[in-house]
Parts: sequence; structure tokens; C-alpha cells
Amino acid sequence: MTAGRYRVTVTTDGESLIQGWWGSEATARRKFTSWIGEHGSRPGARVTLTDEETDTVLTEWPDTR
Repeated sequence: MTAGRYRVTVTTDGESLIQGWWGSEATARRKFTSWIGEHGSRPGARVTLTDEETDTVLTEWPDTR
């Protein structure tokens, strides 16, 4: 089984806590939002949605741009 194109990663203080891959960007964006709610209160938490095909960060929380 091949991982999906869109990866959501939760890190805390730079260490990977959880990752998931989805073939649908819409599904990955829903998971991104969900994981902010589930893990956003952890110290040093960051949630990132990446397009693995283009190696582009589509969005991140908190937004540091």
C-alpha cells in the first residue's frame, strides 16, 4: 500500500508525535484541523500539512509566516 499524497504531521518541540497520509487534500485538511484540536495544547505543538508530490507545505499551525 502506498502512502497518500498529503501528509499531516504533529510535532512537539521539534520531535514527531504523529503522522498520517491521505490521498484527498480535503480529507487531509479536515484531519489537520482535527489534530490542532486534539494536540494543539501540547507544549511546543506544531501541525503541518504537506503535499508530498511537490514537497510543499500547504499550511501549518501556528502560522509563522
